[in-house]
This record gives sequence, C-alpha cells and structure tokens, in this order.
Amino acid sequence: MILHLHLVRHGQTYFNRYNRLQGWSNSPLTESGIADAAKAGEKLKDLKFAAAYCSDTTRAQQTAETILNINESAGNPRPALISDMHFREQFYGYYEGLDMAMAWYAAGAPHDVKTYNEIVERFGLAASRDFLKEADPFHDAESDKEYWTRVEGAFELIAGNPALHDGDDVLQISHGNTLLSLAHRFGGPDLDLSERPANGSVTVIDFDTEKPFADAVTIVSYGK
Repeated sequence: MILHLHLVRHGQTYFNRYNRLQGWSNSPLTESGIADAAKAGEKLKDLKFAAAYCSDTTRAQQTAETILNINESAGNPRPALISDMHFREQFYGYYEGLDMAMAWYAAGAPHDVKTYNEIVERFGLAASRDFLKEADPFHDAESDKEYWTRVEGAFELIAGNPALHDGDDVLQISHGNTLLSLAHRFGGPDLDLSERPANGSVTVIDFDTEKPFADAVTIVSYGK
C-alpha cells in the first residue's frame, strides 16, 4: 500500500523567532506562525485527507487544526486528528530552549568544530545527535539510534491504521529537523539540504507500508 504523506512544518513559534532549540518543549505560535499554518491550509484545501497526524506539542496541534479547518470549509470530510509523541521533534535534552549557536558549539567543540553545519559537513547528520547527547550532562538528548527508533514508530502507527487504503492522502504536521533528517536519509543529490524547510512549507513523500522502513520512503517534493 502506497500512502501520499503531506508533511507540513508547523508555523513559526517564539523559539523559532529567537533561534532556540525547541525539541519536545512547547512554544506558542507567533502571528507569523498562525499565518504560516493558514497558508499551508490554503495550499492543501483541495485534498481529501483520509487521516491526520501530529506530535503532542501545541505548535503542531494548532497548525493541524488550522489546516483541517480550512480543508473542511472547502467541503472535505474532516478526519480525526491523532496526536502522538512519536511524531515529536528530536529531543535536545539539557539543551532544550537554549540558543542554537551555544548548544551546537557545546556539542561540536570537543570534536574541533563550532557550528551545526560544520558538524554535519565533517561528521554527518547522525553525529550531530550523538555529539549533543555526549555533551548533555544528563545524557538525556536523543542519540541518532534513539531518534530513528522513535520516528520509525510514527510510521508504524500510520501503516497500522486499518482505515487507510492504497493511494490515500494523509496529513502529517512535522518539525524542521525531522524533515531535514528524512531528506538526508531518503533524498537524492538534487535536494538543497543547507537549511531546514521553512515554517508552513509542505514536503510530500510516498510511504510504502509493506517495505522495511529503510526502503519505504520516497521524497516527491521537499519544502515547497
């Protein structure tokens, strides 16, 4: 069964505006963030969603409800919104809410790199998670393995939905680093991965529910 997942990055939050790591923390949408959600809703208003998913964070839930309101107003049936922790952003542990530059310096400095981009360029995206967990004095931040185990759980939830059928469109509210991570893992060489997708942007992926996760995701469009 192939499902067409429409992954929307949640609207801008105050932590986004202040350039702070957000992860599992809650931060309200800004006025721009509310507009981001509405803009995404207009892009997607002609789609009939068979299901809708988001993380259990307020920024994701508010974005989802805005999109579903617009979709329903356009004459489409409204699916129940399923909120679950498996759809959360990467967990940054001790560094939640900290200025991004400070957090990534703490993670990279022991390895002679000073920024997130330098970590990724020199050691790869997986290392960014492992370095942050290593630097976390409580070691609560997710390692790369812990992160992907949880994300795979989110896809298992979708695959296990008995109401879904081949070719269905599914709404999923996602997060910046998660979208970037999916693009790094499953995208081709033509994708520009220098930045996270913008708030309110839409990434479309085809998800084959019958394949192992490593082979199940095809990126159709990224950050549009």
